[in-house]
Amino acid sequence: MLLLCWTSGPLAVAGGKPAPTPLRLWYDQPAANWNEALPLGNGRLGVMVFGAPERERLQLNEETIWAGGPNNNVKADALPVIRQLRTQLLAKQLVEAQALAQSQMQPAGNSGMPYQMAANLYVSFPGHEQVTNYRRDLDIGRAVASVSYQLGGISYRREVFSSLPDQVIILRLTASQPGKISCQLGAESLMQHTLRTENDQLVLDGRGSEHEGQEGKIRFQTRAQVVADGGTVQTTDAGIRIERANSATLYISIGTNFNNYHDVSGNAADRATAYLTKAVGKPYRQALADHIAAYQRYFNRVTLNLGVTPAAQLPTNQRLENFAQGHDPALAALYFQYGRYLLISSSQPGGQPTNLQGIWNDQLKGPWDSKYTVNINTEMNYWPAEVTNLTELHQPLFAMLKDLSVTGQQSARQMYGARGWMLHHNTDIWRITGQVDPPQYGLWPMGGAWLSQHLWDHYQFTGDEQFLREYYPVLKGAATYLVDALQEEPTNKWLVVGPSVSPENTYSLQGKRIAIVAGTTMDNQLVFDLFSKTIRAAELLRLDQPFADTLRALRERLPPMHIGQYGQVQEWLQDVDDPIDKHRHISHLYGLYPSGQISPYRTPALFEAARTTLTQRGDASTGWSMGWKVNFWARMQDGNHAYKLLTEQLRLRSGAGGNSGEGGGTYPNLLDAHPPFQIDGNFGCTAGLAELLVQSYDGAIDLLPALPDAWPTGEVTGLVACGGYVVDLAWNQGKITRARITSRLGGNCRVRVHSPVVTAGRTKLSPAQGDNPNPFYQTPAIKVPQVSEKAPRRQSVLPASFVYDFQTKAGKTYELRAQ
Repeated sequence: MLLLCWTSGPLAVAGGKPAPTPLRLWYDQPAANWNEALPLGNGRLGVMVFGAPERERLQLNEETIWAGGPNNNVKADALPVIRQLRTQLLAKQLVEAQALAQSQMQPAGNSGMPYQMAANLYVSFPGHEQVTNYRRDLDIGRAVASVSYQLGGISYRREVFSSLPDQVIILRLTASQPGKISCQLGAESLMQHTLRTENDQLVLDGRGSEHEGQEGKIRFQTRAQVVADGGTVQTTDAGIRIERANSATLYISIGTNFNNYHDVSGNAADRATAYLTKAVGKPYRQALADHIAAYQRYFNRVTLNLGVTPAAQLPTNQRLENFAQGHDPALAALYFQYGRYLLISSSQPGGQPTNLQGIWNDQLKGPWDSKYTVNINTEMNYWPAEVTNLTELHQPLFAMLKDLSVTGQQSARQMYGARGWMLHHNTDIWRITGQVDPPQYGLWPMGGAWLSQHLWDHYQFTGDEQFLREYYPVLKGAATYLVDALQEEPTNKWLVVGPSVSPENTYSLQGKRIAIVAGTTMDNQLVFDLFSKTIRAAELLRLDQPFADTLRALRERLPPMHIGQYGQVQEWLQDVDDPIDKHRHISHLYGLYPSGQISPYRTPALFEAARTTLTQRGDASTGWSMGWKVNFWARMQDGNHAYKLLTEQLRLRSGAGGNSGEGGGTYPNLLDAHPPFQIDGNFGCTAGLAELLVQSYDGAIDLLPALPDAWPTGEVTGLVACGGYVVDLAWNQGKITRARITSRLGGNCRVRVHSPVVTAGRTKLSPAQGDNPNPFYQTPAIKVPQVSEKAPRRQSVLPASFVYDFQTKAGKTYELRAQ
């Protein structure tokens, strides 16, 4: 049984507390390629550290270095074609609509601009080719990378970090004996650039590339300066030479001319100089301490401890290689925290949101241009933000949404004849909103509908009414577009979105592959959620009652979800799913995760149909899809299946040969292998591991809803649930031993556990009655699905659960203890 009472002090785990999880990635060899190098970042500046003793390579990125310049790629002559497509789709002339789209709806001139590398900075150490006791590591508890080795009886050490407060990259070189630091600094870039020395600094001036007819407008400058203790520092035509120093500290700054998506009038040199001048004036120890403090302000909010086995003593690449066969729960905990580390390092307030590669890219044109793919990937990047207590790091995505709500008015008006704003499945730093890629991928007008869900989700976790009021126009604009874009389907009089696609998938009709359709299940789910959240926001803010009434009326006419002939959630309005389809996108289960429309408690038939869909699609997939499936199976309350997916994801892929093929996995540096590298798989899995331990999408805080058997004992602190509740849990032999819930906002708290609870102390715990009065939960009623008579009916088998309510006060902590 569990008791509820006031509490203070740390959690306790019956049977002993597991040993702390080591928070380091480490290796006994230098990185042989980019997929083995270690990432550091401060949101704006990224660096990959390779760690070769004889020649360190620091591969540099700055978040605003992109090709091209301000533009929008809206296809000006699209509207007549869109209208013709709508007519054909509503008349069920699907083959004809597919042919028309392929011939008339190719992208308009450009497919978006790529995110680009800045430079490589090299530090050469003559004579350091043969060393002993080599080690390189990344301490994600401090956001510091290091390299150490011995040569000739001398111990050498390098320490690197990308400073959050000082906005520079700092490399510290030390040795166990004085006068032993001698090296040469140089730089190069794939970008158009010049290299020079100036005032004892190494200066690289570069520019973003021209791409697809768009002139490169970005200008950037990289500056490096050495501060040495002892010895000499000289500038040469090739770079900077350090001779016989006791220690040396290298400061690297980057500035660009980017102000915002339509203004590139900034001065790159002035910015780079200002960053560097300020940083050089601070002692190294103070700079390091300030950086660690700023980083740990975020990172230390959440701990996860699943226990430690001898496997944790091995290098990280060996742990990956052994994970499926061995027992290494600490690697799962490290991987969870690594996702949080990456989000802190690549998404800081005031900056750009994380792109497909975060902020780390060593190419002129990275995979898929390293853009923002918004039919799943960008959204997935931010799934951990609220639940893992990194809410401020959501801000760059919100800022991009404000920009898109402006640029997206052009595409809504010119391409679809609609008010409001929208975008398709890709955007970039210039906030393009037109179609990117051929119509079978790109003619998907729902990017704004999905991205806007994050606004209400943030409010659910924070209760920040000022934020909701500020961003309500963005939410309303996305809903307004759909008010105008919905079309009446003639058979059932449902309102549907078309033309559209079920992201990147097709089905067979009359020997043709069909992508262009109306009324896909995912689109219907997105419209339902967006209308519901906009209605709720208008109610809370006491705004726009007539508009909210319009949305309510339209919402009633949306198609229900359907269960098809194979017992699956249908992907399309028509029952045309292929039960052997293994496509990586499972877009029609958006309603299961990240949405909460499909629930074992409210929609049990759909819940079992979702299980059928997941089983039919199988487990094998690309890296980001693995991350999504971990969340799916967590929502299915099947922790062992989710753990199986995690095992597939934590499968070592060769860093050298990992840029092609299928099957997902993880590179030696723990970055996600799509392949090639995409960061969304890291973020998706981090969110999924949190979902195994705490869920709150369904009007209650569900404690340990999907704990895998592989983690019988553990504890987690700092996870956040809807309603502003911070949850700490400890468990032993799979059973909760203590749970602590801190209420940030007050109000009624609803908790779901899987054993009965009694009352105690000063707080009364009572069985839940009716709807949860906490205004931050949002669980709209879902239409009963159309169930095919051919579909086998399966009864959901779930563990018994008990739901209780108790009143909380803001700032108070409540504890449930095993008795």
